[in-house]
Amino acid sequence: MSEITGQVAAVPAAPADEARRHFEARRRLETDPSEVYEDQKAGVAGLVVLDVRARAAYAKSHVPGAINLPFDEIDEESVAQLPDGLIVTYCWGPGCNGSTQAAARLAALGRPVKEMIGGWEYWLKEDFPTEGRGKVQRAYAAGGA
Repeated sequence: MSEITGQVAAVPAAPADEARRHFEARRRLETDPSEVYEDQKAGVAGLVVLDVRARAAYAKSHVPGAINLPFDEIDEESVAQLPDGLIVTYCWGPGCNGSTQAAARLAALGRPVKEMIGGWEYWLKEDFPTEGRGKVQRAYAAGGA
């Protein structure tokens, strides 16, 4: 194999075992819209999808069956009202860390949690179904920017 140069290889890749542990750890902490959708479609029990965006955004449109609890309202009392199960948090998309903040708070309160990477933006890009009272822009699904 030839030597790889350039910016990507400037810092050598981790040894395979270290990389495996890292990526397995990420899988324990993250999921994606496709996995959530497939589990919902299959009727998998015990999955609690938590939309941590503002209430107005949730009312307009959200992942079907999602519960709305804005991340800044997550505390011991509000979390006690959530159903038992594996909580999957989501926010707007990769540029929003609300779902990360929510997941950290939920974990601190002892709840099992994963973050849905890509968030609402990638749910729409996959053209998965939505619920709510507002019209959802599906430009991504139609090949738009």
